Amino acid sequence: MSRTMVVMWDCYGLETVRPVEDIQQQRMWAMLKGDDPDRLPMPLNLVALQIRAQANLQRNYEIYLLETADEVSVDDIVESFESAPQAMADTVRRIGHRVWGKNTRRDEDERVRIR
Repeated sequence: MSRTMVVMWDCYGLETVRPVEDIQQQRMWAMLKGDDPDRLPMPLNLVALQIRAQANLQRNYEIYLLETADEVSVDDIVESFESAPQAMADTVRRIGHRVWGKNTRRDEDERVRIR
């Protein structure tokens, strides 16, 4: 089995790692049990993360959806970013699905230069 994580970072480092399914599943179980799902964390809103990224363009945010094995935890991803941030960012760029952000090295090469 696999699960989807949202990974968001900027020029200052990792900002968000959240499993998408966990929150939705917890809310569903709460409703089925008759509990109030609003007492649980709000579902992840990718649009809100994108708005944050757009409002702070100078921080060069990148947002990716990353498919991981069930055994991979949020802590595992955080520790990987802390121990080897560039290698982890490159790995996520290579295997993840980009939601927001640009590969600045490639974009620099493709930019039209006006003299």
